[in-house]
Amino acid sequence: MNDCLPSQTPVWQFVEARIRDLANSYHYQEIRTPIVESTDLFKRSVGEATDIVEKEMYVFEDRNGDSLALRPEGTACAVRAGTQHGLLYNQQQRLWYMGPMFRHERPQKGRYRQFHQLGMEAFGFEGPDIDAEMILLGARLWKSFGISDKVALQINSLGNAQARSDYRALLSDYLSQHVDQLDEDSKRRLHTNVLRVLDSKDKNTQAIVANAPKLIDHLDPESHQHFMSLCERLDALGIKYHVNPALVRGLDYYNRTVFEWVSDVLGAQGTVCAGGRYDGLVEQLGAKATPAVGFAMGIERLVLLIESTQLEPMVNHADVYVTAIGADASLIALRLAENLRDQFSYLKVQLHCGGGNFKKQLKKADASGAKVAIVIGENEVKENTFGIKWLRKESPQNQVNEKTLLALLADIH
Repeated sequence: MNDCLPSQTPVWQFVEARIRDLANSYHYQEIRTPIVESTDLFKRSVGEATDIVEKEMYVFEDRNGDSLALRPEGTACAVRAGTQHGLLYNQQQRLWYMGPMFRHERPQKGRYRQFHQLGMEAFGFEGPDIDAEMILLGARLWKSFGISDKVALQINSLGNAQARSDYRALLSDYLSQHVDQLDEDSKRRLHTNVLRVLDSKDKNTQAIVANAPKLIDHLDPESHQHFMSLCERLDALGIKYHVNPALVRGLDYYNRTVFEWVSDVLGAQGTVCAGGRYDGLVEQLGAKATPAVGFAMGIERLVLLIESTQLEPMVNHADVYVTAIGADASLIALRLAENLRDQFSYLKVQLHCGGGNFKKQLKKADASGAKVAIVIGENEVKENTFGIKWLRKESPQNQVNEKTLLALLADIH
């Protein structure tokens, strides 16, 4: 788990602001759920045979002996909240959330045991049009960050429950013929969650999987038509994609459409955003059947991706730095700083605190990154004026009245 320091927060704030703008532009509504849920929620939704439940969840008992877990993902939480508060049955909802998740896995660049996710979830929509919208949300976000050329879209279909059941048997028969060549994790998954073998990173296993039967060739007719309709929409909108038959996702609740946005900018190809349909999950958790689709995006990896394309790091500079010497000047400076915040809410105004001579104060003003320093000393107090010193351009310091000062500051953005 790691800290996000003041030097790092500007890019996080930039990303979070863009995400909120994106959600608003598609009229998705924010939902906020607790970071602690019943352990059973994730066992029932994510799947007991998944790595998340078997190896990665932070689980503990509270004082009542109830088993609780720090949330490892957000979809199950959104479903639980939507069901509990009557938001889902026979309704259509577009929801989004952003916040910390927790998984006890091996830390690596951009992946920590406490990590942050953006999630978008849509409930009550059956057709491929909402699947396309989910993919378009990602595409628009990459465009807004100027990183569209750094990510690539992979898609697949998992079909319905019966098609997956038939395919599991077919895949299991094939892999059993090559069991000696599989890695140890895949040998275990062969008997617990055989579809996850398709997602193995072991090179020998990947070579075996390359010749395995493809689920997309064994889809039920409705899922096949759904997938073809999704592809038609992506083609019509000029969204480039690659059909990856081995794409299955790591959670048990997915069906039909699954997709991932991947990038190799940060080293080995990694997933930046992933999702798909989970039409059976709401019913699986005890509520009335409700079609659903969504995605999750890792904020840490997104931040790293953006930073890798920036020539200069984002820095949270001040705009105006107010300096003063003397008790009367300090009081005027305090009032002025508050007045500027009232007049110009978009300006970042930093008031010097802690005393010191003007040389020291102006040095701190320069270090703050401010465009202008306002100087209030004995002469300014007597003459009811303000010294103005431009810090980022060649211009002599001069004295102005308050009206002129406000007019000058109105133009610095």
